[in-house]
Amino acid sequence: MAAIIWLIAGIVLAAAEMLTGDLTLLTLGVAALATAGISAGTDLPVWGDALVFAAMAGVLFVGVRPLLRRKFGTPPPTPTNADALPGKSALVLEQVAEYSGQVKLGGEVWTARPLDPSEVYEAGVTVYVMKIDGATAVVWKGP
Repeated sequence: MAAIIWLIAGIVLAAAEMLTGDLTLLTLGVAALATAGISAGTDLPVWGDALVFAAMAGVLFVGVRPLLRRKFGTPPPTPTNADALPGKSALVLEQVAEYSGQVKLGGEVWTARPLDPSEVYEAGVTVYVMKIDGATAVVWKGP
């Protein structure tokens, strides 16, 4: 009977892990499932099952959980949309000056202004996007 209780507890804990994503409940669920297996194969008293559960949970928390967190932790964020544009090259379509200009960036036409307001970039020049300021690409020709 104790094995069935441990089995149910393990399944409930593992299923509840989907709500947290911290791998804590999954670790406890696996420990409970292991205890269910040992309890089914042996005739340990309840305190023996509790010791088996505590030992399994301790081993899993110290040995396995840190490895799983490193492997399945949140990946580094991938820049998207306008955040992905700085560092890309662009082709000047219309002269880029302090208050006017257009560049072709990633297949799209963007309004642009130079990083240094005193610079002017002629059509046909390749420039690099330094940042996006609203709907305007701030560009620089480079060294």
